[in-house]
Amino acid sequence: MEKRIKALYIITIAAIIGFLAMQFFWLNTRYEGALQDYEKDLAAGTQKAFDEYAEIRVRDNRGKSKLTRNHNQYTSQLNLRMGDTTRRTATVRRWQTNAYELLGVPDTMKLTDEMMDEVARRITDLSNRPETATDSLVFDGSSAPNENAVWAAAQHVQTEIDGPFTVEGLDSCLAKEGIRADVTLCVTDSMIWHSVAERQGSRFRPTAVFIYPYSELQCKSVRIECPISIWDILPGMATQLIVTLLISALLILCVIWQLATVKKLNRIGRIRSSFVTTMIHELKRPLSTLKMCVSGLDNPKMKADPDTRGELVGEIRTALDNLSAYFSRLRDITFNNVDQIPLKIEGVNLHDIFDNVAKSIPVSSEKTVCYVNNIPADTTISADREHLVNIITNLVENAVKYSGPQMTISAEATSDADGVELRIADTGNGIPSSDLDRIFNRFYRGRAASTDTPGMGLGLSYVRLLVKAHGGEITVASREGEGSCFTLKIPQG
Repeated sequence: MEKRIKALYIITIAAIIGFLAMQFFWLNTRYEGALQDYEKDLAAGTQKAFDEYAEIRVRDNRGKSKLTRNHNQYTSQLNLRMGDTTRRTATVRRWQTNAYELLGVPDTMKLTDEMMDEVARRITDLSNRPETATDSLVFDGSSAPNENAVWAAAQHVQTEIDGPFTVEGLDSCLAKEGIRADVTLCVTDSMIWHSVAERQGSRFRPTAVFIYPYSELQCKSVRIECPISIWDILPGMATQLIVTLLISALLILCVIWQLATVKKLNRIGRIRSSFVTTMIHELKRPLSTLKMCVSGLDNPKMKADPDTRGELVGEIRTALDNLSAYFSRLRDITFNNVDQIPLKIEGVNLHDIFDNVAKSIPVSSEKTVCYVNNIPADTTISADREHLVNIITNLVENAVKYSGPQMTISAEATSDADGVELRIADTGNGIPSSDLDRIFNRFYRGRAASTDTPGMGLGLSYVRLLVKAHGGEITVASREGEGSCFTLKIPQG
């Protein structure tokens, strides 16, 4: 049975560990999914902010061209190598002109709409003559995915010349999207034609990094780093986490409850076996005495001797009294309420009772027990004699049972207006401090009660039950290795 229970414990613990491992794996997978979803939202938000800032730059540059007298005119040209469509050369030309210089009028004159139309016509004529360009920028766009990408990149170069990309401008657009990020402008060794998204940092303290090219031909891009807190991810997993934790807690509690129940049933089984063994042992002594006395009465010589016959009859009465007391004790143990215990109150001499108990306790030949009766000879108490004998017997038997080869058991009593206080002390093994609060619990056996010492853990609980039935209380003071002292306070009157 013990092996089966041990195997059950091992299997159950392994099952719990396996379940927790599976839950951890599932939560880890779910966390990765939630993290990816959050990164997708960040990517969409940063892309939206980048596109919005790009539109703002183009719009601002157009406004500058209309509101200032200085004007930049651009043309873009894409050259392809003959027979090789992968070799592309992009040329961006710029003409920087002044409206007053083109018209040849003083700069203090107010320009009319007709004059501005003439300025536009002359600028268009200039753009048709490449040799008159203020400057020309030539780029190798062979790495571009297609021609349209090169044309768009040429426009980005024009935008960058008129209105350079700034960190502050993109920060304001990111703030509108509610994104906290570190923005850095960088120039790469090669052209970047597509946005790049990657994750850096640890798994639980990641950083989402997004790289957006804003002037591909000039190898200029912006790097956006978004630190991600685990608390940004957990709200999206709140339902799964709560359900998982509740199910896990419920399962673990059920398993613990099951193990506790199995342990309790196993303990009950051991108690039942010990109870039967102890009961047989307790019944065997008076029955053996009765058998021996009855055999003596059958002997004609003993029967003819009146003194011997009287002694045998006395032994028979004593054995029967012991049996009756034992069955009464078994009956009392089954009571849960002290009011159910019948009491036969009478005057009892404590000094004589302790002497009688000391004489009746069997002591192994390997032990030497010294009894010291310091109870005044005239100390009388109103109590149930049988129960009081059982109380003192249990305390003395425990002292003898849990002791070394030599010990002393002493008893003393004092009386006052509140009642009688009886103290029974011994120099035995003592009780560990961790057991003191539980030694009066039913079926509890402390560390001092080794497996080789018979017992059911009922003696002290029975003593406390009988003391309470008399309206009193019992306490204990003990130090391990030095002995114990039980104090009984029984009210009188």
